[in-house]
Amino acid sequence: MIKKGIAASKGYAIGTVFIQEHEEIVITDKKVEDIAAEKENLKKALEASRVQLEAIKAKAVESMGAEKAEVFEAHITLLDDPEFTGAMELEVDSNSINAMKAVENVTNTFVMIFESMEDAYMRERAADIKDVSKRIIANLAGKGGEGFAITEENTVVVAHDLTPSDTAQLDRSKVVGFITNIGGRTSHAAIMARTLEIPAVLGLGDITKAVKTGDKVIVDGITGDVIINPSAEVLAEYEAKKEKFRAEQEELKKLIDVKTVTKAGKRVEVCGNIGKAADVDQVLANGGDGVGLFRTEFLYMDRDQAPTEDEQYDSYKYVLEKMEGKQVVIRTLDIGGDKTLPYLPLPEEMNPFLGYRAIRLCLDRKEIFKVQLRALLRASVYGNLCVMFPMISGLEEFLQAKEVVEECKAELKAEGKEYSEKIQWGIMVEIPAAAVYADELAKHVDFFSIGTNDLIQYTLAADRMSEKVSYLYNPMHPAVLRLIKMTIDGAHSQGKWVGMCGEMAGDETAIPTLVEYGLDEFSMSATSILNAKKIIMEQ
Repeated sequence: MIKKGIAASKGYAIGTVFIQEHEEIVITDKKVEDIAAEKENLKKALEASRVQLEAIKAKAVESMGAEKAEVFEAHITLLDDPEFTGAMELEVDSNSINAMKAVENVTNTFVMIFESMEDAYMRERAADIKDVSKRIIANLAGKGGEGFAITEENTVVVAHDLTPSDTAQLDRSKVVGFITNIGGRTSHAAIMARTLEIPAVLGLGDITKAVKTGDKVIVDGITGDVIINPSAEVLAEYEAKKEKFRAEQEELKKLIDVKTVTKAGKRVEVCGNIGKAADVDQVLANGGDGVGLFRTEFLYMDRDQAPTEDEQYDSYKYVLEKMEGKQVVIRTLDIGGDKTLPYLPLPEEMNPFLGYRAIRLCLDRKEIFKVQLRALLRASVYGNLCVMFPMISGLEEFLQAKEVVEECKAELKAEGKEYSEKIQWGIMVEIPAAAVYADELAKHVDFFSIGTNDLIQYTLAADRMSEKVSYLYNPMHPAVLRLIKMTIDGAHSQGKWVGMCGEMAGDETAIPTLVEYGLDEFSMSATSILNAKKIIMEQ
């Protein structure tokens, strides 16, 4: 039998099924009389959760490296977040409900907020909240700290879902792959699988019912197929595929220090997208030519106030210094739409994705914008900095943003603080109007970076997160391709370069067309860089 899921981590695994099951904890609406005692129970559960997460983090540092282990630092930070754990205590205090129910109520509220976001990365962060919540509830029930031990080699773990904690504790010497009922390519389980280089297929629906412990399975992390109890012939076929894939991966590593040049002799930059400063290490480890997108909004999230100028300066300086002169493209604050901040209330709008967000918000709230621009300017002396403004629809917005930049320069100069005059200033091309007007915009900007995620859905009027219309979301739609070509041609007509930082940049099927169009820079997740280099060099 073959089950079809989402190929979340490349490779092939052949092994024996181990079904991971968590004991169900029943949560009731039972009221409590001794509120002080119940609050103390919650406090002890939070402390126990912290101890467990510290231990898991230490293990993750050993198995995955400090960068990927940072997810557990984020989990630990959640335990200190008054908006999260403070709300749990308030639920007990105000409503006399038991601590487990209080944790569940608060968690459901937070998860609903995150899962309603359009951004896939932010939506998957609901998994962090669920993971921490399950741990707190397990500790309240006296079942905390229980993991699952794998004793047999060549084991394929099967689960409804794998939390970050579960994934971090997998023994790579025994676990060769994992498959789940739910999850996608941007889930923590998928990200960690790729880091651990463990093949994974997620979103299979009912795989926990389709297999039983002891079954033989093949995990095809390329196609998303899971083959249950395969024949000897199919096993032999996949053993050969597995060996070929291993050889190909070793071959790709030879490209780490190789410059990417097409067969026609064009030099192309292949860069990495990052969400936080520490992510730059993986870009370098995978041979990235630079950072094509630093999503600075993550510096503003998971906190109760905006980051200071010095905090931002430290992050930007770190990335610029680590890249040692390689190009770093930093996007200014892109908040609004599906990304909100608790300390920055935004007006309710009928369609927030077409409303008060990104550069529109920054130009209106200059006190926030100037803090970031000052930090960027100060950090610019430490490397090769490019700054781009998101959600630009026309020239006026870009010129207004540059006026604010000049104000910040004047302030810094008066304060005797240095900044570089070699910064490149560009825009994200994610609104069709900017693509159509690219030849004129190119006269004023230093570069373009095409944000295909929004460009595609704005062009096709198809919300990629809507199941009913997701079939319309097509990166290779002729209209989308025409806008991309128009952007590249418009930039090149003025001697400017063009990058792409949307998911399309790492799409194996799209790369040949983008090379043909003359795209100068591709930016993607770090794990996709080497394969993209290979494809580009074959064009």
